[in-house]
Amino acid sequence: MWPFRKKVEERIASSDPFLGEFLGARWQARADIEKASGHSVAASCIAAITGNLSAVPLKLYKHTDDGGREPATDHPLYEVLQTQASPTLTAFEAREWLVANVLMYGNGYARIERNGRAQVTGLQPLVAGSVTVECLPNGRLRYKHARKDGGTEVLLQEEVLHLRYRTSDGVCGMSPIQIAAATFGLALSQQDTAGAAAENSFRPAGALVFPEKLALPAKGATPAKGAGNAEDIVAKFKEKFVGALKANEVMVLDGGAKFETFSFNSKDSEFLESRKLSNMDICRVFGVPPSVAGITDNSTYSNSGEESRALVTRCLAPMAKRIEQAMNVALLTPESRKSFFIEHDLNALTRGDLAQRYAAYAIGRNNGWLNVDEIRKMENMSKVPGGDTFVVPLNVTSLAAANDNKNKIDGAA
Repeated sequence: MWPFRKKVEERIASSDPFLGEFLGARWQARADIEKASGHSVAASCIAAITGNLSAVPLKLYKHTDDGGREPATDHPLYEVLQTQASPTLTAFEAREWLVANVLMYGNGYARIERNGRAQVTGLQPLVAGSVTVECLPNGRLRYKHARKDGGTEVLLQEEVLHLRYRTSDGVCGMSPIQIAAATFGLALSQQDTAGAAAENSFRPAGALVFPEKLALPAKGATPAKGAGNAEDIVAKFKEKFVGALKANEVMVLDGGAKFETFSFNSKDSEFLESRKLSNMDICRVFGVPPSVAGITDNSTYSNSGEESRALVTRCLAPMAKRIEQAMNVALLTPESRKSFFIEHDLNALTRGDLAQRYAAYAIGRNNGWLNVDEIRKMENMSKVPGGDTFVVPLNVTSLAAANDNKNKIDGAA
């Protein structure tokens, strides 16, 4: 009411979780990337994806005149992808570094080194946290890399290979750990709880029961030391008996005191089942089948093989396509892409056992689309004389040949 003015409440928006915790906010889902990636299941998922994807061949191919393709072994980029990416890193190590950064931070960066003909001669991966991305007014990207010596270098879009996880702005990728922060935050909280229980040798907490009332300090007064002070008794009890190395200490209680343990344990609270569910959720985030991450509770011999194939089709194949397209754009010029392309060879991960492979080879050989040399090449064997000959079944023929024979028969009649 006039002349009094109503004071307007001022609020400040902040996304700082530590400030919220200080002001009394409830727990919110958050996960430190380094700590979350060190979780046993997360580390296993990251290792499965990076290891398998870095182990398969990543080749530069060249289109042939007959519509086929062949490895472009005479191109400098071929050796960069196959053997050595930089003077200090092999191709496997560089690819493993980049894929791990994508899975942890959402972005993987590598400086591109070229020769005088603009051909790629090296890839030097960069630490994800040392690179910042800036979108220029013309829509192009500019990268600022903080070097180890304290300096900063500016790299243009053509000088950086940028691998992204799922992106929301077209500039930077989002970390899967941050996308599923609630899942990782819960798993890490459960891991810390289990660690705290292990520190006390998984012994449940209890109560010291005294027949008489203990003295408590007055409000604002300094607690008195002595046998009758509750806080002093609890402090001495923890100092002497709480801890993994003190689990077998002899406990002596006098003055009518007795120690009673609580009946709750991790099994009664379904803590172990909750941790298993969190582990499964982490596998879902990365798209890795549970048995591949080492969770074998419901695994059998048959479904383990199916889950290994599911890893390739549902997890590795999309990630391989993400990497291939980024490399084709960054490492090849528009003119070069008309003749060359980069592609993973995932066939080795989907190969069956010896009997299954030989049965498939027999079908291809007998039906005329495989010859002996091609089969031997897939089994890492050398060529043999006459191995490039194709055969076809005698009881089948083409429709054109059948019509031609029919016409000849009719003409002779």
